[in-house]
Amino acid sequence: MDESVVLYFTSVLALGVTAQWIAWRLRIPSILVLLACGIALGQVLGGSERMNELLPSGLLFPIVSLSVAVIMLEGGLTLHLKELREAGSAVFRIVTIGALVSWIGGSAAAIWILGWDPPIATLLGAILIVTGPTVVAPLLRLIRPSRKMASIVKWEGIVIDPIGAILAVIVFEVVRTAGVEGTVVLAAWSIFKTVAFGTVIAAFAGGLFVYAAQRFLIPDFLHNPIVLAFSIVVFSAANYVQTESGLVSVTILGMILANQKRVQLRHVMEFKETLQVLIIACLFILLGSRVDLSAVAELSWQGGLFIVTLIVIVRPAAVFLSMWGSNLSSRERIFLSCLAPRGIVAAAFSSVFALELSHSDGLPEPVRRQAEQLAPMTFLVILSTVAFYGLFAAPLARWLELSVRNANGLVVAGAERWVRELAKLLIDNGVTVTLIDTNYSHIAAAKMDGIPAECASVLGEYVHDEMDLSGIGRFLALTQNDEVNALAVREWTHSVGRANVFQLPAQDTQTGPRSSVNEHLFGRVLFGKELTFDEIVWRLERGYTLKATNITEEFSFEEYSTGYGGKVSVLFAVDESDQLLVQVVDNPLQIKAGCTLISLVDSQDD
Repeated sequence: MDESVVLYFTSVLALGVTAQWIAWRLRIPSILVLLACGIALGQVLGGSERMNELLPSGLLFPIVSLSVAVIMLEGGLTLHLKELREAGSAVFRIVTIGALVSWIGGSAAAIWILGWDPPIATLLGAILIVTGPTVVAPLLRLIRPSRKMASIVKWEGIVIDPIGAILAVIVFEVVRTAGVEGTVVLAAWSIFKTVAFGTVIAAFAGGLFVYAAQRFLIPDFLHNPIVLAFSIVVFSAANYVQTESGLVSVTILGMILANQKRVQLRHVMEFKETLQVLIIACLFILLGSRVDLSAVAELSWQGGLFIVTLIVIVRPAAVFLSMWGSNLSSRERIFLSCLAPRGIVAAAFSSVFALELSHSDGLPEPVRRQAEQLAPMTFLVILSTVAFYGLFAAPLARWLELSVRNANGLVVAGAERWVRELAKLLIDNGVTVTLIDTNYSHIAAAKMDGIPAECASVLGEYVHDEMDLSGIGRFLALTQNDEVNALAVREWTHSVGRANVFQLPAQDTQTGPRSSVNEHLFGRVLFGKELTFDEIVWRLERGYTLKATNITEEFSFEEYSTGYGGKVSVLFAVDESDQLLVQVVDNPLQIKAGCTLISLVDSQDD
């Protein structure tokens, strides 16, 4: 075995994971770091020619195609039809009229600015209409837009990929055969076959899996590998029957599995999300390492002007023309105009088409040279659009009041009297709080106090599917039932992450095999090990109160605590930047001047 090949793949995996972590720590789009690391790796190991030796194109492109299939399946699994009630018309407009405008605008810009011949310019325009979940999802996590805007952008990014793929393949075939006779009829027939075959194959595969899983013909531990195998088989079978119908098939397969109600597939979605992160990391490193920097340099100022045209003219034109007469506000249209990053599908198709056209017989030499610049130009567009939208979309969304500055809000399970008092104090100090309880009288009392509240089960689908949770970044389980608290934090871990789910300490202090709740089900323990639900109620009945207090240089925490005889239990703090800090057992608060404490104090000693 060639050790350099082992070193190459090891470096790809290590750099991919490291780049994702760096991007998370710096709060920047991960693809920027991934592409930078990939390009650097290629230069260190010998340049693009050496990368072609280590991983020949005949092996790379099947790997890329199958990886994209898995990514599109994961994207389909996030497409819930309920979201279309808000985003449906806008999504349809942007992936039809908007895609057409983007194609025409991108093609025209390539002709006039890059000086390319119409066939190659039209192919580049088709490739660049796609955005994709690989770049949209990380940016949405960074931007945190409103629920409506997030739904539109997410649906566009996933649905436009198979549409762009179909269009790009049709244009590619026309360019390669250098013929236009019957193109309209051919295009219409190809689109019909692609959608028809893709839908039929996906429906059959999805129905077969649901039927087998519902009747327990598939054990739970095989759900993940079987869904993964199904996606690859469906992708390959659809492509065999009709070229490029595979992306349509796997996207529809994901939608079918996401919207059926017979089998619970949350564990499959979690597995696919993890797999997608790893695949995206490796793909961008692999493709980035093959970028020929000398070819990118040859694009000169024309390449930069082309990208500026895409961002400043083509995308806004596509949004405003497609949304003409829609119910989107001007602010929402401006936001959509400033969010169109290109991703892995564009990179993959440009690389494949460039390779095949460069080896095609019968093409004029100028067209062949332009085809060789497809991949460098596309990678330059990917890097530039991700950088631009990643850096400016979030501030723009906040300026347009379509996103929250930080996910400071809380969803709280439970609405007992003391929980309502606590929520009121938090709201008075600028924290967004929503209470959820199945007890209608508790919810009615909360609403009478001006506290946002929902009468629902915190474990039910209604909370995630129907409630607007934009700005919510943490979950607190404050019910009297330890088992409900444990199950609730486990459910919400998927939405906000393990670091942001909290619950009261268990009232049953028994440990070992007979403990009522396994410790691995717990979220981070709130307040203090002794402050159980019953303990808090007991203290409040005996004169303790919940109190908000400002800590300053002149009035330190020590003075504050001494004033209550040391009987102060800090629950939360709001710092000078309005960031909410939670008191937890595993990381006690470091109290500084300038923050506002929300505490449980013994007012009898006041």
